[in-house]
Amino acid sequence: MAILQKHGKNSCPDLVSIKEKPADNIGQAGSQKKWAESSQNWTRPVARIWTVVLLLGTCLLYCARVAMPICAVSMAERFTWTKRETGMVLGSFFWGYCFTQVLGGYVSDRVGGEKVMLLSAAAWGAMTAFTPILAHFCSQPIVSMTISRFLMGLLQGVHYPSLASLCSQKVVESERGFLMSTVGSGSYLGTLVIGGVGSLMLDLYGWESVFYVSGLLSVLWAYCMWKYLLKGEGPIITLESLGSAGTQSKLSKRNWLRLFRQPAVCAVIITHLCTASTFFTLLSWLPTFFKDTFPDAKFFSMGVSSVFTLFLCGTTTFPTAVAFVSATMGLTTFSHSGVSVNVQDLAPSCAGSLFGVMNTCGAFTGVIMVYFSGYLIEATGSWASVFGLITVVNLLGLGTFLSFAEARRVDIDLAKGRYHNIHI
Repeated sequence: MAILQKHGKNSCPDLVSIKEKPADNIGQAGSQKKWAESSQNWTRPVARIWTVVLLLGTCLLYCARVAMPICAVSMAERFTWTKRETGMVLGSFFWGYCFTQVLGGYVSDRVGGEKVMLLSAAAWGAMTAFTPILAHFCSQPIVSMTISRFLMGLLQGVHYPSLASLCSQKVVESERGFLMSTVGSGSYLGTLVIGGVGSLMLDLYGWESVFYVSGLLSVLWAYCMWKYLLKGEGPIITLESLGSAGTQSKLSKRNWLRLFRQPAVCAVIITHLCTASTFFTLLSWLPTFFKDTFPDAKFFSMGVSSVFTLFLCGTTTFPTAVAFVSATMGLTTFSHSGVSVNVQDLAPSCAGSLFGVMNTCGAFTGVIMVYFSGYLIEATGSWASVFGLITVVNLLGLGTFLSFAEARRVDIDLAKGRYHNIHI
């Protein structure tokens, strides 16, 4: 209690308004709450199994997501798309990605992240597998692909908020960094796998095979998760479970405004915005960069980071470009031990929703940067301007995080020594 009161002097005492209770009840209530929370956590063996499953799921998520950028050059040649039209198709994913971030976190915080993740994975996996059919049987492929990518964004937008919510609900605090870092590396692993294997499939069997394989594997993953981890329980989401916040919903707007006034919360949002937008831009345009710059070579890796991204501006050989891109992918995994986990340190009671806000901001700027990058490429005829822009945005995020980020919990009133969750 003395420690809580000591740190409470530096916190925001009016973050959550509560009524005073007798001091002798605080310890008993706190211990009962702590025991109830710990009893809901996964055991270490169960947590390890879920870590592997979620790592594979995130890997497949990015295999399905990057299938379109990998095939964009071939599809543009097949359907005679310009660079701007290609940018429109690639960027439409992020428009959909913006809209379901907060909703995904909201629902996950109430019904469980595993249910939301399961339903969405089955849907976006099926959508990926049906993409070639939509492209061939629609009279306007540019329209059908733009709509399908928008729907893919809607369905995949709930993955990371539900993952953050699931981690805050089921994983002990000391293990969250390991789980999020490991699972987060699935995004780079998936990008690497689809970049290499997808390129070979593209040459051997055509661009359609990339969508078929990644989509069907994703559906299979969702089925195995439902069958063996959830024991065949139906992922039913009822209106009653969504309304479980009850009478506390009246305080939602006030508490969220106070939460966003915290410098640490603003810092993690801005940092994630910069990191995500630059990653999305490279994710969308790197295959085209390699195809245009090194047409006779095979592309095997992709990634994000500022220093090595800047080196790409003057790259003249394919091995050097692959080395820089590979280095950026390795260095970016460190962000999952900082930015992605920091949201659970700041507000574990609403981690899914807050992560949804962060990803919405990142996706929105990703849309702008993907479109703007296509414009820069056509206007300047050089990729250096795109890589320079990405470097500046990344460094802005780094400076913000180093200046203002911290790990102190801000969704509770530390001055009064009680834990009170923020309800939306």
